Amino acid sequence: MSEFDGEGFEDQDFEQILKRFEDMLSTGKHSFFDADELEEIIEYYFQWLNYEMVKKAIDFGLEHYPYSTNIKIKQAQYLSSQHFTKEALALLNEIEQTESSNFDLFMARGYIYSQMGLGEQAIENFKNALPLAEYKDEVYLALGVEFLNEDKPDDAIYYLKKALKINPRNEVALNELSLCFDLTAKTEDAILFFQTYLEEFPYSYYAWFNLGLAYNRFGLYEKAIDAYDYAIAINEKFSSAYFNKANSMSQLGRYKEAIDVYKETFKHESREANTYYFIGECYENLGQFEEGLVNYNRCIKLDAAHADAWLAIGVCLDAMNRLTEGVHYIKKAIEINQNEPEYWYVFAEIQQKLGFHEEAAQAYQRVIELDYPDYDVWLDYARLLDEAGYYKDCIETLTEGIKYFPDVAELYYRFGIIMMETGKKQEGIESFTKALQLDYTKHNEIFEYCPALKYNDELLQLINSFKS
Repeated sequence: MSEFDGEGFEDQDFEQILKRFEDMLSTGKHSFFDADELEEIIEYYFQWLNYEMVKKAIDFGLEHYPYSTNIKIKQAQYLSSQHFTKEALALLNEIEQTESSNFDLFMARGYIYSQMGLGEQAIENFKNALPLAEYKDEVYLALGVEFLNEDKPDDAIYYLKKALKINPRNEVALNELSLCFDLTAKTEDAILFFQTYLEEFPYSYYAWFNLGLAYNRFGLYEKAIDAYDYAIAINEKFSSAYFNKANSMSQLGRYKEAIDVYKETFKHESREANTYYFIGECYENLGQFEEGLVNYNRCIKLDAAHADAWLAIGVCLDAMNRLTEGVHYIKKAIEINQNEPEYWYVFAEIQQKLGFHEEAAQAYQRVIELDYPDYDVWLDYARLLDEAGYYKDCIETLTEGIKYFPDVAELYYRFGIIMMETGKKQEGIESFTKALQLDYTKHNEIFEYCPALKYNDELLQLINSFKS
């Protein structure tokens, strides 16, 4: 090991201690270390995830300090990191018999339970650690994260705020709190919190970044961009701020600017598949489909399982009148994620364009099975059945759609049209009446779908009776 930039291990003295320890291991020449020095060495290796060296340091420590509680606790942490959780907990329970008021013991056990997915036990241990803590913000943060893991974001907010009250510069607590605000949809609370926080700590780029996230969630994209700009001004290498700034620009339709900002991230971090995906999306929205394809392909080259990118390639090829080629890519997206209704919806539309009505019908049925959240699928599926002459199936589809969306006027308008087309005039008029009651402004859709009904006097009289 030649680097000594781990947090908390930056001083020259520690560098010398670490070098002496590693020299001892490589030469076999014995050197003296006190227990505190060995604890620092173990902790350093933990932070760098160098478990081989962790074990060597612990073994050396226990050989020379067999009764050191702190080294034994680190041994338990090591055992847990190697998935020997049962042995780790047994060791901590053994330590508790003689030291029942050890802060590190309760924290270590809490983290082990957390890794095991046993949230209640983790929280219990963290709470037991609280009265023993010298720096309580560490415990409040652990509690906040654990409540978040337990899907209790309101409780998490309570403890994360307590952590920040003690240590306002705790960036982990700041970011976790932002996530909690998002999960609880407390966007206004988030904006107010980070605005207030920044009055006291105006140079916290994490706070500016999280304020930007809150503005973005609230649809205040211009303000979000300003917040990200402040974060970038403080830390020009903050790639996440560039990425999210580009997202906000894209939301505003500023696609060319967004592309430039997305590309800025490549100067500060390795090239990410997702960034190429969003660049491709911007080009697609600009109608520059060739450039879109280039970037979507870069995306899947980095991440072959990026289903959205495969789908997007298919959509771009469709827009370029290369429909037959596009089908392959859409099928690939479905192969990666068979339970995404949006993929099946696009596949259904493509099959319908190609004239494969049976395949399109099966795809529309799959969209419905996957609980697609909008009513459009019922209209599109009904159009397919109508155009193919399957009027009975079309009527059944619209009837089912109305059960799911009883307040959507478009479904009643379409049902009324099909009724009129199949000679069921009374049912058609009744359906048009319901549609007009729900939304009169959309009645022109009748004539767009079926121009012949422009000459139906009874229907025209009905529409005029709703005119205000």
